[in-house]
Amino acid sequence: MTLRLGVNIDHVATIRNARGGAHPDPVAAAMLAAKAGADGITAHLREDRRHITDDDIDRLMQSIELPLNLEMAATDEMLEIALRHRPHAACIVPEKREERTTEGGLDAYGQHNTLSPFVARLLDAGIRVSLFIEPAVEQVEAAMRLKAPVVEFHTGRYAHREGQPRAEELRRISDCAALAVKNGIEPHAGHGLTFDNVVPVAAIPQIAELNIGHFLIGEAIFIGLEESVRRMKALMESAR
Repeated sequence: MTLRLGVNIDHVATIRNARGGAHPDPVAAAMLAAKAGADGITAHLREDRRHITDDDIDRLMQSIELPLNLEMAATDEMLEIALRHRPHAACIVPEKREERTTEGGLDAYGQHNTLSPFVARLLDAGIRVSLFIEPAVEQVEAAMRLKAPVVEFHTGRYAHREGQPRAEELRRISDCAALAVKNGIEPHAGHGLTFDNVVPVAAIPQIAELNIGHFLIGEAIFIGLEESVRRMKALMESAR
């Protein structure tokens, strides 16, 4: 299976918003990522609009040819925005106003009744739904019950551990990816992935897509965004 790279451009907007104005432009970053070989663009429209804004989503939908993956919380406001724009995919993520970044996976198991109507409405609109979950059997099974076609495994614990704990987390990701595929769900992964730790995750044969943002944008300060994306793609391809 070919492994795709989705480039998250949120933190281009973070830098822009720290100063105000229009520079640097996340839409321009999306175009550079596409030029460098990205397979998709991810953008998280948060409730507080701390980085990506509504105007960014408008312009992304009008300007890029790559599939747009809209990360969103399961709120009525975000559902309305997704249904209006109809991006290629919508990844439902947990969101807490006080967090710096997404701190863990969505509890699809415990929030089934809340998530079910959101997933159904998005699917009915032709939007490919992904659930950002922990690599845990009960969460994959919950995604099955919700009829989500895609899950994205939170790789934060893998990224921040070393030695045997990291190996155990990698095994959990691998086992859950196999379980997802066995039940007709396409597994993706992302969060905290870098040049140094991406290869073992990319080597999991069932994983179809990695979504990476903060590291690529940070590394672009030193080597440029196109080179950052190209190097990540090369590492991913070497793993297969």
